[in-house]
Amino acid sequence: MSILDPFTHALAAVLAAAHTVATNVGLAPDAGLTWVLCIAALVVGVRLLLLPLVVHGVRAAHTSARMRPHLKALADRHRTALDARDPETMRVFMEQRRALAREHGASRLGCLPLLLQLPVWIGLFHLISDAAAGTTTGAMDASLVASLGAATIAGVPLADRGYAGAGPGHLMVVAGLALTAALLSCVTQRFFVLPTTVLADVPEAMAQVQRMLPGLSAAGVLVAGGFVPVALLAYWVCNNAWTLAQSAVVWRWFPTPGSPAALRVTPT
Repeated sequence: MSILDPFTHALAAVLAAAHTVATNVGLAPDAGLTWVLCIAALVVGVRLLLLPLVVHGVRAAHTSARMRPHLKALADRHRTALDARDPETMRVFMEQRRALAREHGASRLGCLPLLLQLPVWIGLFHLISDAAAGTTTGAMDASLVASLGAATIAGVPLADRGYAGAGPGHLMVVAGLALTAALLSCVTQRFFVLPTTVLADVPEAMAQVQRMLPGLSAAGVLVAGGFVPVALLAYWVCNNAWTLAQSAVVWRWFPTPGSPAALRVTPT
């Protein structure tokens, strides 16, 4: 039994329920459109459940941005003693740092909300990959897995993998999905995530990595597109579209204080 089993079984139940609803309203059980809509419904359901964690993350980023000048001033006041590793100064510094955190209402959870999301993403990856490979998971029984395996997009089975396949049509479908997912990821990172990131006090090497992330994320999707099932590419397109819309909302209405988005300046 895997630690991810509770997540994958819960997600399988949602996907199976979405398929039942889709077929009850008249969609063909084995149609590619039916399964793509089911995957989209799964993405929407999961992302709605994770919204409280997203809100917490945005608030934590705002709190951290408001604290940053105070933390810098505190460190500057104790710089000489801190560099000398004076125990008493270190103790006073940490006490004052904790007092600042309490004053600004900084959460002690840190990156825990992000870590809580990881099992969901990994579970989704395994669920759709296993279903496309013909492996049953919870409510995704043999009949549903067979139905997913029989579904196609423009003649390309959702269970197929890789860019090479039966003719140019296969390449067009797989490359089209991979390019769409990569473009959505790149646009999200470049125009909505990067402008809401404060890089003023970040070491130049780390800032450079942040600036490279849009291209790196897009390249990663394109490379992975040659190995993952078409069904998972469809999931990535739906998920990345949600991420773009969600990031655009944060960029427009809830930018991190001090970030280029807050100042309405586009980074170069």
